[in-house]
Amino acid sequence: MKPSPAPPAPEPAEADAPAAGTGGRPPRPTLRSDLRASLPDGLVALAVTGAVFALLYVRIRAKTSSTVSVMPFMADAGGFWMYFLSQAFGWSALLWAWGTVVLGLLLSGPRPRRLPLTGPRLERLHRTTSLNTMALIAAHALLFAAELFRHDTARWHSALATALVEAFVPGGYDSGTGRIAIPVGQAALYLAIPLGLLFYVRDRIGPKTWRVLHRCVIVVYVLSVWHTLLYGTNVWYDGWFRTSVWLLQLPIAALLLLRLLRPARRSERLPRPGTGSPAGWTLRLTGRLAVAGVVVAVLAVVLSGHDGGRAAPPDDTSSTHNHD
Repeated sequence: MKPSPAPPAPEPAEADAPAAGTGGRPPRPTLRSDLRASLPDGLVALAVTGAVFALLYVRIRAKTSSTVSVMPFMADAGGFWMYFLSQAFGWSALLWAWGTVVLGLLLSGPRPRRLPLTGPRLERLHRTTSLNTMALIAAHALLFAAELFRHDTARWHSALATALVEAFVPGGYDSGTGRIAIPVGQAALYLAIPLGLLFYVRDRIGPKTWRVLHRCVIVVYVLSVWHTLLYGTNVWYDGWFRTSVWLLQLPIAALLLLRLLRPARRSERLPRPGTGSPAGWTLRLTGRLAVAGVVVAVLAVVLSGHDGGRAAPPDDTSSTHNHD
């Protein structure tokens, strides 16, 4: 699973305190300042990753994880600890990406009146969680490559080249479900990182260009969830865990619909019929109807239980199919 990060806030941020000697104007956020501010959130992310790894490890040892059914040879938890650590980083990255997208939609759409954080603090948290999501996804991908390298019996330079190609080059991993799932995750990764870092050069590319590019973030997030549902052995089969992943998409879809119906920017609001450009009005209306359809579709998946998972093998039968 290779969830991807979500870029920083959709509007230029303001810091929390005025800078000395600037007449009370807050300093502009920079990558360096946000990296320093992201340390507490990063420590929490590492703690969550450690807890997820411990849970995965215990479930593998107890043979209660669906991973053992998908890949029986991985019942050796100690032999494949690096793979399970990669999974743990993937799950925490998906969680942080989910939170980052929620924060971004709260900032760019109608904001609840009672929030524990002010607008500038909420925006800075959005940026720092975005940076930590990038770090988590990088760790997830690198550990996946390291696991491939560790179990390759070829000479070290050949094994390293093969691992890097399979983990980072689209089409390099050519076995089983990974032929689709791995490129989907790679696409999310390679789109998300530049989209996130473009926030810090928005003055050079222009705010309007940056806002247009920023709207691609939701596509990156969809690719991330798609990758997870395709390749995550923990959600390989039908069941409450896979359904929970779908359920978590409801707040995203609902917030996106609210953001389109009541955007913070007046220029993005849907004008009355007959005013403005007919093509632009039609395009905006189509986007809102499409997102409303997504909300209905996700609800239908959750309520029906038909979430695209595989049928679990019987308890008295050993699965022999490989995940790769």
